[in-house]
Amino acid sequence: MKHPHVVALHPACTPEHVGFIPTFLDLDDPRPAKEQFAERYEYGGWRNQEGFTQGNSRYSLKYPGDPTLKPIAGMTLREELILIYDAGYVAIWQKDGTFEACRMD
Repeated sequence: MKHPHVVALHPACTPEHVGFIPTFLDLDDPRPAKEQFAERYEYGGWRNQEGFTQGNSRYSLKYPGDPTLKPIAGMTLREELILIYDAGYVAIWQKDGTFEACRMD
């Protein structure tokens, strides 16, 4: 399997923030990230958490009552942008600006 290259987006980003998340994605698998995560992340698969909106900056996440999350690391899978946030959140962003977010800890 070939995994996507991870780029740190915050100076405090450590390998622990990213964990095994890139290993659930295979660049040679034609399926979208959501389907690959659903199959390979055995602690719950991919389950979109409803209620997130984009925060006040591009690619930030906002959940009602919680502070805004900014991405700390990212990778791409073809046309999708996969961003990793504090608290174990991962979001899959599409080119049209839509996204899904899931807790993967």
